[in-house]
Amino acid sequence: MRDIMADLEAGEGTDPVARARAAQKTTLPKRFYKDVSVGEGEGGFTILLDGRPVRTPARALLAVPTRALAEAMAAEWAAQGAEIDPFSMPLTRLVNVAIDRVAPEIAAVRDEVVRYAGTDLLFYRAEGPQTLVERQGRQWDGVLDWMREQHGARFFLSQGIRHVAQPEEALARVGERVPREALALSAVHSMTTLMGSALLALAVAEGALDAPAAWDAAHVDEDFNREQWGEDEVAAARRAARRIEMDAAARLLALLRS
Repeated sequence: MRDIMADLEAGEGTDPVARARAAQKTTLPKRFYKDVSVGEGEGGFTILLDGRPVRTPARALLAVPTRALAEAMAAEWAAQGAEIDPFSMPLTRLVNVAIDRVAPEIAAVRDEVVRYAGTDLLFYRAEGPQTLVERQGRQWDGVLDWMREQHGARFFLSQGIRHVAQPEEALARVGERVPREALALSAVHSMTTLMGSALLALAVAEGALDAPAAWDAAHVDEDFNREQWGEDEVAAARRAARRIEMDAAARLLALLRS
């Protein structure tokens, strides 16, 4: 089990569709356990397979701070059939990443989220057509208003793809909002990369926006083009796979608060 999870986590930064295809080419391990339960110890709540705790690909104990999150992950393990498919376990994979890869590099991951904010999707507005300009305004301006009114962060906007440097003070305000705990940070980082927007990710993390609304906001341009030119099957499959990752990250944040 450790090897297939390790292989999948090694490709965590790649496209979800590519990871899914890679997983399909890998010989999946047979389910080796019957009973799945949740245990509790000094490290937090753990997943037990036939009474034995699950470990991450790096051999750390797979432990989380809330029973609700542990039970959700346990449900992923219990739902496996004759074979174990890691791609169908997005919460478990995200927690693995948090423990093995984010926890040792908290500062670097936080800095990466802030760097995303420096070129955030919400700053770059279409020059036309007017319908798209208005849609962007309706779905993006509220998040910028929230950052300004609640956190004192004011940003500059640009039309087209012309780069605009953001005020250091505003980016510092963003940095103050980025989680410092590995699990929440992993969720925010995942949403940031999936949507191309640190501000949308932080809005979800702080309850200013729900995940479906943030996802729609991140795809205003794509949805507009789809209406004009029709559906692209490859793009649709990629978006569906990325949505699974997005939902898992948002759910992890909610379960941390449970």
